[in-house]
Amino acid sequence: MKRALFAAALSGCLSLSPNYERPVAPVPKQLPGGQGSASPAAMPIAEFVHEDKLRQILTKVLGANRTLRRSALDIESARQLYRVQRAAELPSIDLSAQVTSTRSLVGTPNNATARFTDYTVGVGIASWEIDLFGRIKSLSDAKLQSYLASVELAKATRISLIAEASTAYVTMSADRSRLVIAKDTMASSKKAMDLTEALVGGGTSNRGDFYQASTVYQQARGDVAALTAAIAQDKNALELLAGDSLDDSLMPDVLPAQPEWFTEVPVGLDSTVLLERPDVLAAEHDLMAANANIGAARAQFFPSLNLTASGGLGSIALASLFTGPAALWTLAPALALPLFRGGANRANLAYTKAQKLSFVAAYELAIQTAFREVSDALATRATIEEQLAAQTALVEASTKALELSQARYKAGIDTFLTTLVSERALYAAQNSLVATQLAAMGNRITLYRVLGGGLR
Repeated sequence: MKRALFAAALSGCLSLSPNYERPVAPVPKQLPGGQGSASPAAMPIAEFVHEDKLRQILTKVLGANRTLRRSALDIESARQLYRVQRAAELPSIDLSAQVTSTRSLVGTPNNATARFTDYTVGVGIASWEIDLFGRIKSLSDAKLQSYLASVELAKATRISLIAEASTAYVTMSADRSRLVIAKDTMASSKKAMDLTEALVGGGTSNRGDFYQASTVYQQARGDVAALTAAIAQDKNALELLAGDSLDDSLMPDVLPAQPEWFTEVPVGLDSTVLLERPDVLAAEHDLMAANANIGAARAQFFPSLNLTASGGLGSIALASLFTGPAALWTLAPALALPLFRGGANRANLAYTKAQKLSFVAAYELAIQTAFREVSDALATRATIEEQLAAQTALVEASTKALELSQARYKAGIDTFLTTLVSERALYAAQNSLVATQLAAMGNRITLYRVLGGGLR
């Protein structure tokens, strides 16, 4: 039994890290509004996005975006740090060659001196800490978990970029829809201005009607200028995400009546799907790294065994170094037991325990944040179809009201104020419909993002 324990200690199998247990998720077991067991995590981008031009833009984003490229380099950096730490578990072996030349007294009465030259070549272990209590192994485990956390953060960055680029694309499309509405309103209000001008000249109307008609025209005119600038800025945002310039042929058209550019994301009932979100997994890997650091801190209280060894050949003549030399070797194990560190070891252990509790809180917060994001998106999805239907009906009613008020004004039945109110109401209703269409598109994008879509 003693031999088995000694062998286990020498192999570094002994670990003082606490047994890791995943914290219980501090959220309800079911998602509000979820159905069945479907998950968008298995849905690839090509299945989620139906708009061909957006697919091409997303391909550019995933290939050339600098934020994503930096995330990939962060992964490589973390991987190399893990390799550096893991190498500490193995002995460092060096090849050395040495020539020692000395002149010293030879013990004669006339103080004669002689020169002596020694030649040695050997292979040795400079210093190897045998991991009796798993300190180095725990540090390696912590680096491994940090590396895995960087992988998950890169995945989170990827899905966020997909959502951000999709949102920028539909935002530009919404701005183009608003621009069309503003230009149409300018044209219709210009006709109203011409009509009131003609009626003023004919003596059947007053100059006030002309000025009232011009207020809608000038408002739409200002919106056209603002939206033209906004569309240029939308393209700049897309090009920044894509990491390169984009051809105008890839720019979106106006928004469709329904959010048909994206698949409706399936959402299951089980909230454990949130545990597979990249940001949640990254938080858990950070927690596991903190757990391993506790094992390394505990090992500091126990003895450490360092081994220095070397072996080689030596000779007083270079020519005979490899023909008839003497074999030389040294073996120097050193056992050190910490007696006094001024409380540093206890403070370090307390620090690692506090860090673990901090990462537990961060992990739980990540889950709660994910649950809230999904719940908010599901709440919007539950009513978005009704909002679209209501806004569409409002635009139709406002259009008919404007047509009727224009006819009554031409016939001299109503004042121009009724027409002005109807025209403004139609303009506002059309813009509200675009905002609702944008919200419907954004809701599908949001659900895809918050449920970690397309990463399996």
